[in-house]
Amino acid sequence: MNTRALLQILFAAILLSLLAYTSWASTQQPIWQWQGLSREPDRWWTLATLIDAYYGFLTFFVWVCFKERGLLARALWFVAIMALGNMAMASYVLWQLHKLPPGAPASDILISRGATAR
Repeated sequence: MNTRALLQILFAAILLSLLAYTSWASTQQPIWQWQGLSREPDRWWTLATLIDAYYGFLTFFVWVCFKERGLLARALWFVAIMALGNMAMASYVLWQLHKLPPGAPASDILISRGATAR
């Protein structure tokens, strides 16, 4: 199976599971009644929010896998992203921006692997 097919399966699964869980949570309690963890039914929206956040972390990690060629680097960034979330993600983007050559557009970090091709 090629990378494109794997990505299609991954992101279709993310989309479908988010739609399913969000739909189910909305049958337990309307979103506008959510109060964090202060009442029993609120846990469903808290879980939905956590699931959504970790799917976002996973989505970002897919990009990290594109950028990083080494298995060790990928594994370390996976642990950092899953443990620290947006703090690790912001660190990764800042590191990628720091590696850009002077005068290179910031968009180069999105598409290039390793050394920036210019």
